[in-house]
Amino acid sequence: MAGATSPDAPLVVGIGGTIGGVSSTERALGIALDAVAKEGFRTRLFGGEDMARLPLYDPKAHARTPHEQDFVETVRQASALIIASPGYHGSISGVVKNALDLLEETARDSRPYLADMPVGLIATAYGWQATGSTIAALRSIVHALRGWPTPFAAAINSQLTKFDDAGGSNDDAVTDQLRMVGRQVARFVPLVATLG
Repeated sequence: MAGATSPDAPLVVGIGGTIGGVSSTERALGIALDAVAKEGFRTRLFGGEDMARLPLYDPKAHARTPHEQDFVETVRQASALIIASPGYHGSISGVVKNALDLLEETARDSRPYLADMPVGLIATAYGWQATGSTIAALRSIVHALRGWPTPFAAAINSQLTKFDDAGGSNDDAVTDQLRMVGRQVARFVPLVATLG
């Protein structure tokens, strides 16, 4: 997914989805990224299919696959992230965690991990219970990676909310929440740039 904007516009990277096809999580993330693109930002989505190509993170590996290199280099170029995870057994999914673990490759960068980056958060789950704990886990991980979670995070009960192929949902309030995640990320990018 890419916004129709200037090639010099700041980049916002979306990470999320599940293995085995386009999921409600990935569709929710797409709505948030569309809102970012409407604010004039470039976007790049790493969905379930992309994350499935990442091998399990091995901190002792001497070389990285082309998919791992692409992921890390894209995050290095990003001004902000949006992370979306399904709630699996009360926390984030393994594929999302594996992708985030790979950011250890940036530990020695001048801007390590997600330092000073706004990060929007989305959690989907079949029921409400896991949405809160999944968002809490995402916030903890983003803090550990030195990022700034945006004030609002979207919690989506996929038992009630259904997404369509056209990029919408059956619940306007949920769509508005996802757009708010995108808009908050977009609004915080210029603020962070003034601090640098």
